[in-house]
Amino acid sequence: MPGVAVAPNMTATSLALAGLVAPAQAALLGSQVGQLLVALVAVALIIVVGKFVLKLAWRLVTIGIVLVAAFYLLSTLGLI
Repeated sequence: MPGVAVAPNMTATSLALAGLVAPAQAALLGSQVGQLLVALVAVALIIVVGKFVLKLAWRLVTIGIVLVAAFYLLSTLGLI
């Protein structure tokens, strides 16, 4: 491929990927609509991952509240 700089550690696979991915990225990120699409997909991924993390966090906080409340109640009654 003319105009492609080859580093000593580049393999045939990385050269093939560089040749295939670069035009696709240029086409997608070359316009404002493409950039907007990439930004919206990134935000959607962050929201989906955040949804699962927050679901887990709420469960952990709820379990913590129950455990601390039980410990407080038992220590108030003098059982612990």
